[in-house]
Amino acid sequence: MHARPTTDRVPLTRERVLRCAVALADAHGLAGLSIRTLAAELGSKPMSLYYYVANKEQILDGIVDLVFAEVYLPVIGEPWRQEMLSRARSLRAVLRRHPWAVGLLESRRNPGPATLRHHDATLGTLRRSGFTLQATAHAYALLDSFIYGFALQEAALPLSGAESVPEAAAPIMEHFAGGEYPWMMEIATGVVLQPGYDFADEFDHGLALVLDALQPG
Repeated sequence: MHARPTTDRVPLTRERVLRCAVALADAHGLAGLSIRTLAAELGSKPMSLYYYVANKEQILDGIVDLVFAEVYLPVIGEPWRQEMLSRARSLRAVLRRHPWAVGLLESRRNPGPATLRHHDATLGTLRRSGFTLQATAHAYALLDSFIYGFALQEAALPLSGAESVPEAAAPIMEHFAGGEYPWMMEIATGVVLQPGYDFADEFDHGLALVLDALQPG
């Protein structure tokens, strides 16, 4: 008597559920993420997922922690400027991969271990480098305001690299023909429409200005 063939199924785990949630958010945004859509993607039933995530809030807590786990973790004791530079570039790259996370990373009331490690390592790097408590608070707020703000603006712009600039700028340039907006015309023709211009390059320029302004004292 032959055994009946079986279909191998990858067992559900909390990590698998959350990584699937990240993939769904990447593909469809947070609006397309729910227990029902997650269950369908996993080939499971919604009730099966409640063992791992009780509701959408727990899903959001979990995927935020996965995103933070992708960000470079500053090394306490290493030179603060290089560590903050590496952290900022890494965080910006992560947010480009997961644009839905820009407004979500600092919103959770139940942060996970990766989130807490990230914040603690960032603060520890600044404090160990001689930043006062108040200067540390100011530096962290300024750096994150710049990084998140840039990521938000970058995600919203209708651009996908330097080659897309002329096409995106063309309909806007039509408004400048009458000479009513001379300063916008100047920046457009003198900077934005110059060969090789890429808005993404503004990140390192702005980050250098922010880091130059920070002082341990």
